[in-house]
Amino acid sequence: MPNMRALKDIKALKLRFPVEVSDSTNIFFVFIKGPEDTPYADGLWKLSVTLPEDYPYRSPCIGFVNKLLHPNVDFASGSVCLNVLNQHWTPMYDLIHVFEVFIPQLLSFPNPSDPLNSQAARSLMSDKRRYESEVRSAVRMYAMGSSAPTLPKEYRKHVEEAPSTKSKPLDEGCGIGEVELSDISSDID
Repeated sequence: MPNMRALKDIKALKLRFPVEVSDSTNIFFVFIKGPEDTPYADGLWKLSVTLPEDYPYRSPCIGFVNKLLHPNVDFASGSVCLNVLNQHWTPMYDLIHVFEVFIPQLLSFPNPSDPLNSQAARSLMSDKRRYESEVRSAVRMYAMGSSAPTLPKEYRKHVEEAPSTKSKPLDEGCGIGEVELSDISSDID
């Protein structure tokens, strides 16, 4: 059972994002639109969130459920490489920070020098235009139309009307925040 802070943060998150809670309230899913002015802008992403028992003193584990082509996201598992989630996490942060600041910054400003997906990192470093074209193709394949994650009915209008986000760079590194998606994704779809 989540602690009071976790319940408060989940409640606040539900006011700003579509949230799908699984049988365990420590594991839930958040839907986001890709940040505008990025190759991810037209995509809809479903992210898994696992809260540790001692949240907020330990960071949540975040992973993309639908495939994402990005240097700092493992293409197979959806694991996220974001320094602030592990090495620089503080209880002052909350779930709103994760989804309004940290994830949009990750998508807007990939860090190819410390990748989880070395192929995406090489592509970004060698030819940014080709990389962005590959990303847009992957977005069409995994995050748009019939391949996009299915939103709970009560949130469909909310996401269509939700504003896209713009991000400013954040000092990035690679602290791997992982969740084994295979254990939970089959229960959701």
